[in-house]
Amino acid sequence: MADERMFAGVDVGAATAKAVIVSGERILGYSVIPTGYDVKLVAEQVTIEALKKVGVARSISQLDYIVSTGYARHAVAFASKTATEIICHAKGAHFVIPQARTIVDIGGQDSKAIEVGEDGNVCDFVMNDKCAAGTGRFLEVMAGVLQVGSMDNMGPLSLQSKNPCPISSTCTIFAESEVVSLRATGKLREDLIAGVHKAVASRVALMARRLDIKREVIFTGGVAKNVGVKRSLEEEFGLEITVPGEPQIMGALGAALLASQSA
Repeated sequence: MADERMFAGVDVGAATAKAVIVSGERILGYSVIPTGYDVKLVAEQVTIEALKKVGVARSISQLDYIVSTGYARHAVAFASKTATEIICHAKGAHFVIPQARTIVDIGGQDSKAIEVGEDGNVCDFVMNDKCAAGTGRFLEVMAGVLQVGSMDNMGPLSLQSKNPCPISSTCTIFAESEVVSLRATGKLREDLIAGVHKAVASRVALMARRLDIKREVIFTGGVAKNVGVKRSLEEEFGLEITVPGEPQIMGALGAALLASQSA
């Protein structure tokens, strides 16, 4: 493996940084860590961590080609070139699930929907990067208000809900006040969480319906790990949604595949 040609994709997002190492079309290893303050440093750290998981004594400089993506893609000084999140997410999701035709991605600071062709190329896309509602940040705020520890704890709790609370506000600040008021009336925590999930799913679905929603619908990004949001999206779309095994690395994987093809 030491002599094998290796390529990397580095996706520096608002909440997490991801790196994937591939050889040809084989995934050798990957890493996901919090982005933190220093985006240049975290890009190096996540790539080094991914290389360690591959189990080879190789430095970043010895990688054959590197493509960076994500909102801080231009800060990845060691990248051979950059590529947009849309192209990389489509390529990564299509590689993992070739029948993917619609990708819904909810990250820390934005959400997007991508229409993908049979060849994995982007046909169309829509994106929300101007408002926190419908993003992981919105859920993090609500997790704090409802004192559930972390966003990851919200999904299982929401599945216990029998009567989700309607959350009418589409602004994070106003929605936070609305949840605080509902909490004061004695509403159950699981009903409030289910209502928050439905509010996120409704906003994302409204955006996604500007595209021609086609099966198979793939749900990616860190929020895809939340089973409550997944269920709410399925109810909004009226169809089953597939979540890849590691939904956070689709952008980095797509970037790594582009690197492999670019060298």
